Amino acid sequence: MRRRDFLQLDVFADRPGAGNPLAVVLDARDLDTGAMQAFAAWTNLSETTFVLPPVEAAASYRVRIFTPRQELPFAGHPSVGTAHALLEAGLVSARAGQLVQECAAGLLPVQVAGEGAARRVSVRAPRGRIRPLRARPDALLEAALAGLVRGDLAPALIDNGPAWWVVELADAHQVRAMVPRLREIAALTEASGAVGLAVFGRAAGTDHALAVRAYCPADGIPEDPVTGSANAAIAAWLHENQALAAVGNPYVASQGREIGRDGRVEVRVDADGEVWIGGCTQTVIRGTLDW
Repeated sequence: MRRRDFLQLDVFADRPGAGNPLAVVLDARDLDTGAMQAFAAWTNLSETTFVLPPVEAAASYRVRIFTPRQELPFAGHPSVGTAHALLEAGLVSARAGQLVQECAAGLLPVQVAGEGAARRVSVRAPRGRIRPLRARPDALLEAALAGLVRGDLAPALIDNGPAWWVVELADAHQVRAMVPRLREIAALTEASGAVGLAVFGRAAGTDHALAVRAYCPADGIPEDPVTGSANAAIAAWLHENQALAAVGNPYVASQGREIGRDGRVEVRVDADGEVWIGGCTQTVIRGTLDW
């Protein structure tokens, strides 16, 4: 059995204990899919990543991303955290502040600024698109959102690798006071092929533009602390509806406060309509792994 370098990080965090935890296996060359999935289930974190040599010549590295129950083509906090881990370990070097991540969703550019705990990493998310449905699960959606005061934008299922139900609530107070109906959310996501449901509301007069919460109960994650792909899906939906001006561009989203993991996601939509998500990452555990 080969010993491997292993890190555990807090992503979208300005200090250890904030943001979203991530496990990173820095060399997974001889692990098969079953072994990766088993280890991701063992860590019981929302995501675990496995670093591999790139297949594409343009890529700096390749990564596979697993929840405790399934592999994902893309996820935001694993992408940001893995890039940070590889830079910290000296396994990759940014050229002119740029890396290229290879994952199941394709080649994604990564931007790097700063060093150490102050390093900021941003990844360009796959373009978010409305996922067509044969029939809208309106009854399931209403059951999942019962008792909540909605915002102006209609709920949408946005696919940017994973698919997220994106729902605007009236304001940040509605988001923060939400008591999730996890059974109903699981029924909605399972029926529509979504990974989860994300709600957001505008946070006037604070240091962030949006409050966000995300739920993935069908995947064994009742509430995800801080979710890059969900925040990217929200930004894509705001952009699609010409609603970014009221929020700001770039802007900061606050997520995780309600479960003690207060994180900050830096979000911007570029001139081509591409969504970038990023922030700081804190390394908490450095060690080795036998698996």
